[in-house]
Amino acid sequence: MTRIDAKFAALKEQGKKAFVAYIMAGDPDFETSLEIVKGLPGAGVDVIELGLPFTDPMADGPTIQAAGQRALDCGMTLQRTLDLARAFRETDDTTPIVLMGYYNPIYSRGVVKFLADAKEVGIDGLIVVDLPPEEDEELCLPAQAAGLNFIRLATPTTDDKRLPRVLQNTSGFVYYVSITGITGAAEAQATNVGPEVARIKSATDLPVIVGFGINTPEKSQAIATVADGAVVGSAIVSQIAAGKPTGEVLDFVKSLADGAHSA
Repeated sequence: MTRIDAKFAALKEQGKKAFVAYIMAGDPDFETSLEIVKGLPGAGVDVIELGLPFTDPMADGPTIQAAGQRALDCGMTLQRTLDLARAFRETDDTTPIVLMGYYNPIYSRGVVKFLADAKEVGIDGLIVVDLPPEEDEELCLPAQAAGLNFIRLATPTTDDKRLPRVLQNTSGFVYYVSITGITGAAEAQATNVGPEVARIKSATDLPVIVGFGINTPEKSQAIATVADGAVVGSAIVSQIAAGKPTGEVLDFVKSLADGAHSA
């Protein structure tokens, strides 16, 4: 059982929904990013999504793109991202970390080396948005064999014919993308999301967590009401981009987490 599996089992026992927070590793710099990440569990975050900076983030909107560029400009690399996870693990051995990004940096490092290194620093799961199920032998299956969850995205365009293929080797949870398009581009609507989550849950026992387009505590609560939890990224990254002090960023995160937990 991974930390992700254990976290969702504990939440289910408590009758609570999950709150997942996305932070770009190294934004605006390594030290500030680490300080924020270390503060996330205390702000109510159940699972941390750690963005891996990449030069061509095709699924991300302007907010996340800019965060990745700030991180790259400060010297962030895959190795530095792993270093950040290792530093976090020095004081927290229980909060799950999901590394979210694109396949190119992983491929460049070498899958075998990357998986060994990720496991060693305490990464629990992967979301690699540009690897479809047809490429499972590239990374998904080796990751599962190494003891890491491989979390797949489902979208509004994932129809009933496609869904079983998407779910086939998924573990940890299913990430439902609430809108068609890029991150931060539109607002999620619970009335649209609810039926889609129910459709996915009829095909899997995994938790279904909803992300994209969630930017307020009220929206976090509404989405968590119809799913197993909510993910917020762009709205948090926007606080960092505005230069808010770490304490203010974490207060905002706590308000979002409280919203999801009150569902």
